[in-house]
Amino acid sequence: MSGGPPALSDEELVAVAARLREAGTQPAGALRSRLIAGGRSNLTYRLEDGLSVWVLRMPPRVGRTPSAHDVAREYRVTSALGAAGVPVARPVVLCEDESVLGAPFAVADFVEGLTVQSRQDLDQLDDSTLTSTTAQLVETLVAVHSVDHVAVGLERFGRPDAYAQRQLHRWSGQWEIVGHPSLAGQAGELGRRLAAAQFDQRSTGVVHGDYRIDNTILDLDAPEGPRVAAVVDWELSTIGDPVADVALMCVYRHPALDLVLGLPSAWTSDRLPAPDRLAAAYEAAGGVPLVDWDQHLALGYFKLAVIAAGIDHRFRAGAAHGSGFDTAAQAVAPLLDAGLNHI
Repeated sequence: MSGGPPALSDEELVAVAARLREAGTQPAGALRSRLIAGGRSNLTYRLEDGLSVWVLRMPPRVGRTPSAHDVAREYRVTSALGAAGVPVARPVVLCEDESVLGAPFAVADFVEGLTVQSRQDLDQLDDSTLTSTTAQLVETLVAVHSVDHVAVGLERFGRPDAYAQRQLHRWSGQWEIVGHPSLAGQAGELGRRLAAAQFDQRSTGVVHGDYRIDNTILDLDAPEGPRVAAVVDWELSTIGDPVADVALMCVYRHPALDLVLGLPSAWTSDRLPAPDRLAAAYEAAGGVPLVDWDQHLALGYFKLAVIAAGIDHRFRAGAAHGSGFDTAAQAVAPLLDAGLNHI
């Protein structure tokens, strides 16, 4: 399909403005919108009223898979974590009434800063800045995992126990929906090995579920040096084992991520630390002990393989827009192989 995701109509923007007013935010004038990112998961729009700027996120209006585009989770977890001092965009309103825009949506304050998504973006950072930024990324993830989720009101945000087993069940179910039959043997074998593994969960906390440099907004001009101004894209967040979060951050360093994202991505650059060095930096910064590390890496590769298959599923259904969606299918087999090599 061509033309990209549909723009928000004037009528829809009036409805969004009404929801903002109900939440205590009064737009100064008529809202205007611009698509920031088509998103292989959620759509992201910039909203402006002439004075203020917000970001609206919503799932694709068609081709959604169960639980894969949960903007309500983003809203709830950022509301709690922002109060605990984690850098997030301030949430403004959540609307779960699908009759307004054809899907649930959430609005948050716009955070000024740099987003580093592509290899070209990353190459604008000199080595010293990149080293400091990477350290800040790791320290911010440690800060997320250090939040007492019960104390900030997230006790019911997810079951705290048996996280790896529940993740395996969830993503195996997603595979049944989106997986290609030609890879059923590989996926089934990895699933069986993971199901037979013993995961000893020794830590519990908020997990982001999608953590890497391009899911942050960076402030490179802060007086104290580069810092993370906001962590974004919380739709996969829950309560679980922080080790899995660190493992997925390292899994994303695999070159197949370029095929999933459809571009030479920043996070696969060889200028960044290798996965084992990232893991060591996390523990050195005060993160949780990385027990059952290889098993968590294998689970992360399985999860990313299913995500890639889901992107391809939406592409084949005609529900995905923009460049790069046609390459996601090529990532699935290498990711399944990487998982098998770790367990």
